Amino acid sequence: MKDHKAVLGERLRGALTRRAFLRQAVALSLAMGGGVSLPLPAAARPARRGGSLTVAWLDPPDTLDPHLSSSPGAIGLLNNLYNGILKIEFDGRRVRIVPDLAERWEMPDPVTHVLTLRRGVKFHTGEELTAEDVQWNQERLRNREVGSPHAWKLAALDRIEVLGRHRLKLTFARPYQFLPVAWTGGTGRAGAIVSRRAVEKHGRTYGRRPVGTGPFRLVEWREGDRIVLERHRDYFERGVDGRRLPYLDRVTVLLPRDPASAIGAIMTGELDGMARCPLAFAAVLRKNPNLALYGQEGNTAYLAMNTRRPPFDDRTLRQAVALALDRTPIIQQAYFGEAMPACSPISPPMTDFYAPALCAGLKVQALDLERARALRAKVKVQGEIEVDYLVSMASGTGSRLAELIQPMLARIGITARLLLHDPATWRKKREAGDFHLYDDAGLAHLDPEESLFPVWRTGEPANVTGYSNPEFDRLLTEAQVE
Repeated sequence: MKDHKAVLGERLRGALTRRAFLRQAVALSLAMGGGVSLPLPAAARPARRGGSLTVAWLDPPDTLDPHLSSSPGAIGLLNNLYNGILKIEFDGRRVRIVPDLAERWEMPDPVTHVLTLRRGVKFHTGEELTAEDVQWNQERLRNREVGSPHAWKLAALDRIEVLGRHRLKLTFARPYQFLPVAWTGGTGRAGAIVSRRAVEKHGRTYGRRPVGTGPFRLVEWREGDRIVLERHRDYFERGVDGRRLPYLDRVTVLLPRDPASAIGAIMTGELDGMARCPLAFAAVLRKNPNLALYGQEGNTAYLAMNTRRPPFDDRTLRQAVALALDRTPIIQQAYFGEAMPACSPISPPMTDFYAPALCAGLKVQALDLERARALRAKVKVQGEIEVDYLVSMASGTGSRLAELIQPMLARIGITARLLLHDPATWRKKREAGDFHLYDDAGLAHLDPEESLFPVWRTGEPANVTGYSNPEFDRLLTEAQVE
C-alpha cells in the first residue's frame, strides 16, 4: 500500500532536505537530522541552523530501547537517538547500506567481520564509544534473559573479540546474508548502540531514559502527551557547512490521541509536520499548497489467523478465508485507493528482491467465493463460527479494514466480533495469543528475511499466529546463507 508517512510544512523544506528518511522509516527522522540520506531537490534552499520543530506522531513508541522495541512508531525516534554499526541511504531509486559507527568493515573470510570504529564518537552523557561498548551491545541483544525480539538477527553470532579500543572481530557460525540490514540502527535495531552505563543504572526503566550517540538526546517524555528531543552538541557527523549536525536545536513530538486534531493543526499551520498521515485525509492534504505529502508503496498489509487455537488451527478454514476476501473494496475503501494488491510478503522497498514482472505472473490469492464455500463445507467445525477480531486504534486503517472483512467472513459462516483496543492492550493481547484474528502491516523492511524469518519460522517470538511448516523452516534457514 502507499504509506503516506509525513506531512511537512512549506517553511521546513530548507532544513528537511539535508537529512531524510528511508522509504518506509517514520519520515520525520528526515526533519530531525537522523536516519538516512536523500538527494536535494533542485529548488532546495541552503540549510539554516537553529530553531525548533513541532510535529505530531500518530504511532506512539512502545519503548526507546531499540533492543526491546517492536513498535513501528519508535523507528523514527530511535534513528535520531542512536547510531547503528551501519546506516541506510536512499537516493530516490535504490536503498544502500553504508558505514555509520563502523568506519571500516573488513571480511577476511565469509564468517569473520573485523570492525574499525570511528574515533571521537560520544554518547549523550559525554563518554566515548569504544569497541567494548559494541561488544556489550551485541551480547546484550542475543542474551535470552533480555528477551529482545531482535535476538534472532544475531543467532548465528559465535564469538566477539576486542582487538583494541576501537577495533573488534565478530565470528559467525555461518555466512549470513541478512547481517547488513540487521546492523543498521533504529531500522535494523540489532546494530543500534545503547549506553551500557545507562542500561545498568536504570534497568527496566531504561527505555524511558535512553542514552545513545545519535544527533538528538531525550529531555522529556510525558506519556500520551509529548516527547522532547534536544540537539546532541557533540554529535560526530557534519553538515554541508562543515559544522556538526544536527541543524535543529530542539524537536517537540506531540502524541495526539485523535488523528483528526493533528490534521486540523497541520492544515492551519500550528504543526510543522506529522508522521504517518491517515489515508482518509491524503487527498485533502495534497490540495493544500503549503504542505508536501511524502509516500509510496510500502510493506504488505495482512489478515492474521491464530493457528494455535480453534477454529483457525484448521488449514482448510484458513484457505477458505483467504479465498473469501475481496481485495478490490478493501483497496478502495480501507486504503482510499492508495494501495495495490500484494502477491507476497516481499514488497517494493526490498529493491532487488521485489520483481514487479515476477509478481504479476504469480498465482496469488484472489476472491473465489464458490471455492471458499466448498472448502468451508469440509472444515472440522460446522455451523456458525464466532471469532474475536482484534483491532488497534493506532492502525493506519483504524477499524475500516475490519469492518470490510467482517461481512466477507459472514458469507462463509464466520461471525467476527470486532474488539477495538488501545495500542498497548492490542499488542499485549496479540503477543499473548489472545485472539482469533487481527490485521497489521509491516514497516521499514528492506530484506525478505525480516518479513519471513521472524514471522513465519516455527517457534520465533514474532510468530504470534503459531504457523509451523518444517519444509518452509528449512527453506528459510537455507536462504540465510544463499
